[in-house]
Amino acid sequence: MKLVMIGTGYVGLVTGTCFAESGNDVTCVDVDQRKIDRLNRGEIPIYEPGLAELVARNSLSGRLKFSTQASEVVPAARCVFLAVGTPQRDDGSADLRILWSALESIAPHLADDAIVVIKSTVPVGTNAEAARRLHELTGRPIDVASNPEFLKEGCAIEDFTKPDRVVVGVARPAVGEVLQELYRPFLRTEHPFLVMNHESAEMTKYVANCLLATKISFINEMANICERVGADINHVRKGIGHDQRIGFAFLFPGVGYGGSCFPKDVRALISVATRDGIAPRILQAVDDVNVAQKSVLFDKIQRHFQGQLGGRTVAVWGLAFKPRTDDIREAPALVLIDQLLAAGVAVRVHDPVALENVRQQYGDQLTYCTQMYDALSGADVLAIVTEWNEFRTPDFRVIRDRLKSPTIFDGRNLFDPQTMRKLGFRYSGIGLETEAG
Repeated sequence: MKLVMIGTGYVGLVTGTCFAESGNDVTCVDVDQRKIDRLNRGEIPIYEPGLAELVARNSLSGRLKFSTQASEVVPAARCVFLAVGTPQRDDGSADLRILWSALESIAPHLADDAIVVIKSTVPVGTNAEAARRLHELTGRPIDVASNPEFLKEGCAIEDFTKPDRVVVGVARPAVGEVLQELYRPFLRTEHPFLVMNHESAEMTKYVANCLLATKISFINEMANICERVGADINHVRKGIGHDQRIGFAFLFPGVGYGGSCFPKDVRALISVATRDGIAPRILQAVDDVNVAQKSVLFDKIQRHFQGQLGGRTVAVWGLAFKPRTDDIREAPALVLIDQLLAAGVAVRVHDPVALENVRQQYGDQLTYCTQMYDALSGADVLAIVTEWNEFRTPDFRVIRDRLKSPTIFDGRNLFDPQTMRKLGFRYSGIGLETEAG
């Protein structure tokens, strides 16, 4: 099937590449000439394990191409996917200007049987409005489908090729049949292809992300209570996680969620509910708890130094909002860095892949270390913010020798407090019964 992907960001590039891998003829289109030039040279603008190899293989085969000229490739396409950004406005609502601009650019070139598939995360009613606008622009009805993505950064290829489910929202059953044929190679293990109306598909994406965000904020709030009352959140988590109604997924305490989806989608659904006269009390609490949780490590460090932070040096391990990505959008580490800098602290940072993205944002305000142990040199304490695997089994002797004092503030509970005490560390995690040291 001939496909066009409008947008070569995270979702568009992964989706287009995986469709090419299953035998389709895919052209990814973007208005950014420099990005297209890089892709044509085989350079991948995002960090996603395994993606570079797939792009190279499918580009070499001719199944995957990159262009800035939508007018040249859209006329032959059976499906045109819109995978463009829908950033957050100041009021929390989704900004759809890029989406509408993309829609207008493809409208004159759509084939009679073309299906416009909206991959972008959009508020309820967007697909219906897209169909109305296309009818107005072309003078004929154009099929529009909602096809929300459920990709996790760092595991996106696995998620796409082995999905839990595929969700599509359509106005005509025949459109669903075309998309089911397109997704058939990825559903051989009988995972469901779910067809519903536009509005239900749009809501499915928001509800899924908001529920996962709720679980994170819930366990973080419980962890904060555990610290105050002498309980251990790790024991509590096990005590509730074995209940099949609850499970363990997304019940790991930490310093809050970040990234391009959860914060934006929670706030967007808050905006939609408020617009329609509904008070989204749970969603508002989820967002409020998450914002507050991002200050937990700074508060611990500030108490440790009794408020006297000026002239101190803090090492920070982990800058991306999660492991296996270089994405620093809404990352808790950036909140901590901002607070430390405002308090007069010198900050030495390390991350396996996100270092350059942080450098672009902070310039010479930070000391950047390509090796994790180098970040410790001259630092008073270590703060761990992202749970990269290489941080899980470090050489504690090196850490102890390089820090001015053997003190770790762990935002991801990577280590056992009792073990840390035996090793001579003062160790503070999230929601733990006692702090080692």
